[in-house]
Amino acid sequence: MTDRVYPSAKPATNGAAANPAFPATKAQLYGATRPTYRPQPHHRRRSKRGCCCTFCFWLILTVLVLLLLIGVAGTVFYLLYRPHRPSFTVTSLKLSYLNLTSSSTLNSRFDVTVSATNPNKKILFAYDPTSISILSSDVDVGDGTVPAFVHGKKNTTLIKTSIVSTGHALQSDEASRLKSSMKSKNGLPLTVNLETKVKAKMGKLKSPKVGIRVSCDGIRVTLPSGKKPATASTSNAKCNVDVKFKIWKWTV
Repeated sequence: MTDRVYPSAKPATNGAAANPAFPATKAQLYGATRPTYRPQPHHRRRSKRGCCCTFCFWLILTVLVLLLLIGVAGTVFYLLYRPHRPSFTVTSLKLSYLNLTSSSTLNSRFDVTVSATNPNKKILFAYDPTSISILSSDVDVGDGTVPAFVHGKKNTTLIKTSIVSTGHALQSDEASRLKSSMKSKNGLPLTVNLETKVKAKMGKLKSPKVGIRVSCDGIRVTLPSGKKPATASTSNAKCNVDVKFKIWKWTV
């Protein structure tokens, strides 16, 4: 009797996938649920530090450009006008009387002449009213005022005024210092101060007003013995000129 042979399975055709094994492994389960990786575009964010550095760079650059322009303008101005500050000299001072009472009350009279010289060829100065004060050992012994005037180019102007002090009360320490100075054999040391505001004119151009202070020391005078005024020695007098620039609330 002939045996029949039955095929155990149908042979797999080429290109067909084999049946998966059961049960599924952990690797197969993880691969089925894991999403496909897609790289995201990278957005660069500008940090606050970078913005701050950029701002500082432009700020410093702007300041440097402004300083450069100011320097160029100043150089051109100097080359065109050759500016020089005015000079001052006390040419004459006479003391008619200076009396200090027992109650520390001061009476005095001074006649002062100050020479102001403008050395500039293209610049004139316009002065406001000028206050004049005379001090001895830092004690105020007389105050006066000179009217406003215009100081022409390459010009010397004489400022003459009489300073009279009547019934001026002094503090006890001021009276003591003044009495000591009055007894000096070398004469009474004096300092003449002038303070005002001035503006410069250069053709049609005008500068803003600036403060100016003149301090002249090295002056000595003996007390008059009679009605004739005593003439002070001004040969050693030296005057310093300080210009004050006001920037907002500060004075330089």
